[in-house]
Amino acid sequence: MQAAVLGLLQGIAELFPISSLGHTIILPSILGWHLNQASPEFVGFVVLMHLATALVLLAFFWRDWVHILRGMLRSLQQREISEKDTYAKLGWLIVISTVPAGVLGLLFNERLTQLFAAPRLVAGILVLNGIVLYAAETLRTKVPEGSADDAKLAHLSWKQAVGIGCAQCLALIPGFSRTGLTMAGGLASGLSHENAARYAFLLATPIIFAAAVLSAPDLFAGGGADIGQSLLGALCAAIAAYLSIRFLTKYFESKNLRPFAAYCLIAGGVFLLLLA
Repeated sequence: MQAAVLGLLQGIAELFPISSLGHTIILPSILGWHLNQASPEFVGFVVLMHLATALVLLAFFWRDWVHILRGMLRSLQQREISEKDTYAKLGWLIVISTVPAGVLGLLFNERLTQLFAAPRLVAGILVLNGIVLYAAETLRTKVPEGSADDAKLAHLSWKQAVGIGCAQCLALIPGFSRTGLTMAGGLASGLSHENAARYAFLLATPIIFAAAVLSAPDLFAGGGADIGQSLLGALCAAIAAYLSIRFLTKYFESKNLRPFAAYCLIAGGVFLLLLA
C-alpha cells in the first residue's frame, strides 16, 4: 500500500510543478510510516519511480524525440547547427540546458541524498518553491499564449538555454520542482505557458534518465529484497504520470502557475506545522 501511494504521488507531483521528491520525503513522516528514507533501498525505490516517469515522457513525446535525434544527427553530419533546422537547434538547446544540473548532480549527489531524511527542511523549501512560482508569474514577459510551437522553442538563444538549465539546478534540492523551475526559466525567456511546459517536459526526459542510470545500483542494495514493492511503485508512477501529462498539456494552453504556487505555499506551511 505504501509503495502504491508513493508511486501515484510521484507520478503526479513529478510533472505538476509541486515537487515529487519533496512530497515523497514529507508524506511518510506525516503518516508515521517507519521508512529509512536515507537508505540505499529507499533511494533505489525512488529511482525506479523516476525511471518509469521518464519512460512515459519518452513514449508521450516519441515523435518529437525522433525529429530531435534526426536533427542532431544532421547537424553532426553538416558540422554546423543551422538556425533554420528547428529540431537540430532544439536538440542542442536541450543538451545545453541539461549540462548545469547534470554536473552539479554528479558533484553533490551524496550530500543532496542526505536531505531525504530532513522532512521539515524540505517542507520549508516547498514554501520557497511556491514563492518562486508566484514570482515567475508576476515578473514574466507578457506574450500571446498561442499554441505549442517547436520553432519558437528553437528560437531560444544559447544564453537562455543555459539560464533555464541553471534554474533547473535548484530542483536538485528536494522541495523545489523541476517542472516549475524550468517553466519559470522559460517564462523569463519569453515563452508562453504552453511552450514553457513543453520545453520543461522535453528537458525532464534526459535528466531523469541520467539520474536513474547513475543511481541504478541503489535499486539492488540489500540483495533486491524490495524489488516487488519497487516495481509496484513504478507501475503506479507510470499510470499517474501518463494521466498527468495529458492533463497538463491541455491545462497550460490557457492557464498559469499561480494555483500551484498557492498550493505549495499552503501545503508547505501545513506540513511544517504537522511535522513540528
